[in-house]
Amino acid sequence: MKTELSAELKLYIGIDIHKRNWKVHCSTDLFSGKSFSMEPSPDQLYEYVIKHFPGHEVTTAYEAGCCGYKAHRSFESYGWTSLVVNPADIHRKGKERFTKTDKIDAQLIS
Repeated sequence: MKTELSAELKLYIGIDIHKRNWKVHCSTDLFSGKSFSMEPSPDQLYEYVIKHFPGHEVTTAYEAGCCGYKAHRSFESYGWTSLVVNPADIHRKGKERFTKTDKIDAQLIS
């Protein structure tokens, strides 16, 4: 008997965007993910996703801030769903309210 996937593979990317670097957290329905830093380049993120997550439906999210909507427009041009979120709307619990790092922000956004 041949088995086939009946569900779409999904990738969720949370990004803490700054001018000089991005903290990125990738997660799927199956695993909580991996965090890493990269240069602030939508094209480099696209290459990473194509290499490591082929065939996934991609959703990105990042906090609205000083860097504008260039990344958002780039992500949507790749066919990805892209969200620019209000930082105050990101749910934090307990210790996360007092411990603020770029890595934690990217994980919570993802």
